[in-house]
Amino acid sequence: MNSVFDFRHVRSQFIPTGDDFFVTLSAYDKALGSIGGRRLDEASTPGSNPCLYFMDTGGTEQILLDLLEANQGAAPILIIAHPAFNSLPASLEVLARLQQDQIKGRILFLQGPDDRAGLAEIEHTIKNNAVARKLSMTRIGLIGDPSDWLVASKPQAELVQKQWGPKVVNISIDELKQALEGIELSRLEPTTRSLMEGATDVREPTAEALTDVVRVYEALKQLVQTHTLHALSLRCFDLVLDLNTTGCFALSQLIDEGVVSGCEGDLVSTIGMIWAGEVTGETPWMANPAHLDGLTNSLTLAHCTVPRNLVTDYGLRSHFESGLGVGIQGTIANGPVTLLRIGGKAMEKLWLGEGQIVKAGKDESLCRTQVDIKLSQGNVKELLESPLGNHLVMIVGHHADQLKSSWKTLIPDTLSDPV
Repeated sequence: MNSVFDFRHVRSQFIPTGDDFFVTLSAYDKALGSIGGRRLDEASTPGSNPCLYFMDTGGTEQILLDLLEANQGAAPILIIAHPAFNSLPASLEVLARLQQDQIKGRILFLQGPDDRAGLAEIEHTIKNNAVARKLSMTRIGLIGDPSDWLVASKPQAELVQKQWGPKVVNISIDELKQALEGIELSRLEPTTRSLMEGATDVREPTAEALTDVVRVYEALKQLVQTHTLHALSLRCFDLVLDLNTTGCFALSQLIDEGVVSGCEGDLVSTIGMIWAGEVTGETPWMANPAHLDGLTNSLTLAHCTVPRNLVTDYGLRSHFESGLGVGIQGTIANGPVTLLRIGGKAMEKLWLGEGQIVKAGKDESLCRTQVDIKLSQGNVKELLESPLGNHLVMIVGHHADQLKSSWKTLIPDTLSDPV
């Protein structure tokens, strides 16, 4: 098994006499190795893998602090404690000090070398740490300002990076327009043909409209390459108002290609999409709650863009609000889904729901792709009473437990479990 994390023993000069001490530690080494751990010796420095600190004995508090300072240990600091040799008291004391210094950390307690639940918790934590590291290396392009109506979804770039990790790269709409002007017509034909051939229905869009939305896709892809972006959020209604075209297809195609792409400059929802995708491995969809029913605990989601790898079929329609450009009317199959919304002034709150898609709709009074969802976990009334914002993120499958576990690693200062 290739190592997925490193671990280092931290011990004081007061090592118990006899063989029991070393036999015990050897058993823990073997257990950690079975889940992908690699023991570091005293001369080694942590590499690219996350490093956990196994507290052998008591009296190790300052030793760990010195190690972290010397090796610039990356937060959250992960400490493994066990029941013997005063390991747990030392772990509690040093974590209290780290938290006083505003350093995130966590104690992972093993009841013994054969504690399968404890080892599983370490595995989950390592995975969550990997998500946190991935977020910290993510560059999100904010193309234009957030739409004017997103009055609760306009976090500053500094807050996004401090709380969640990604760097926000501000790109003007004018730069997008310049990129559009440089796209040659010959580049558009293969994608336009593929888009049309895959559709079950093409109603309002003209050939010119289809070419224009593919041009937007090519221009955005160029910006992704120029600015080394991993994700983006687009102030898409400026395209409607200024150029009589839409970004709906472009965002759909980019997500299918692995570049998470949010609408309307909504950074909060874009972070939610990136996070949910990294945690679950599923493709995220961002949509508007169009209808809620507290009695049946159900809601309808709708939007004019959807990743095509989420749908069983799709038609090409106009953009709902403007009647211009191209919107995607996709059919998402019935089945289990998870919904989420990040919010709060510091992006420190989370709403989660799990349920089933029970119907895909084609209501002409709503955005083009529509699903009706009945929740089994979570309460739609909370969206009315304490909303965190407009858009929700949907992913296929039941993943609330995974997301809660990841949340505790990323946002550990929240006092209660997200619901």
